[in-house]
Amino acid sequence: MGTLDYRALAVLDAVVSQGSFEKAALALGISQSAVSQRIKALEDTAGRLLIIRGQPAVPTGLGMRLVSHHRSVRLMEAALDIDLGHSTSMPEIALAVDSASLSTWFPLCLQPLLAPPRCQLKIHSAAREQALQLVQQGGVFGAIIPASHGALPASGADVTPLGKLRYVCVATPAFAAHWFGDGYSIEAARLAPAIVSDAELMAGYLHQTLGLQGSYPHHSMPPSAASAECLYGSLGYGLMPLLQVSAALAAERLVELTPGQPVDVALEWHAWNLDTPFTRALSEQIISTARRYLLQ
Repeated sequence: MGTLDYRALAVLDAVVSQGSFEKAALALGISQSAVSQRIKALEDTAGRLLIIRGQPAVPTGLGMRLVSHHRSVRLMEAALDIDLGHSTSMPEIALAVDSASLSTWFPLCLQPLLAPPRCQLKIHSAAREQALQLVQQGGVFGAIIPASHGALPASGADVTPLGKLRYVCVATPAFAAHWFGDGYSIEAARLAPAIVSDAELMAGYLHQTLGLQGSYPHHSMPPSAASAECLYGSLGYGLMPLLQVSAALAAERLVELTPGQPVDVALEWHAWNLDTPFTRALSEQIISTARRYLLQ
């Protein structure tokens, strides 16, 4: 592409971040026509389309790689400014994190990073395949995702094992007494409604504990206040991270349906090898926090 126009790359980054030319113009304090002209000039230089116009505007593969390059350069420039004693604005670092980690141990690693603030974090809640794609495309610096045997990491990313997040199958005492009064059996599981946030995880658990394969009654919903309310409201049973329900188990608001038969999910940290004070501190804090709270 020859010499990159970093002012134009900043405009491209704004369009991708804001999702439209109009919002990018407002964020940058320039006219919408100026945004369009700079994007068009970049595309002419690249000889390729960089933004797919629509609602929202989304980057092409090359467009996302250019945005990733621009963000990496900004991080390195901010690190140099700090070393030189110059004032600097806080750089943005985007991450993808699985929903179970977001609701349990991941928030515990933020305090040292954000007080005082060292960077601006942009967190995406993403399942494994989406998170890997974001890392591969440069849409995020790193991702916390469940490990998968035989799966290849994103090209160019370093992979660090974090530990295992333990899940237990729980229900309220009232639900357990009504549906599993004669024990947790395959017959009862074919009748009792489950709350399912991860279909693959639940299917593996039912097969492992009961030998149950195929359909079973369940409500599908992402990990959220709604799914927790269903469990605590005696509307279903389900797998929950032990970190999330340990207090409720101790208070007997919930009971384990299969004590001694947890499901352990190994987690990994996939991150670009970008050595700046911000990214180094972020990786170190994520790894140390995970190893404090996850099973090793």
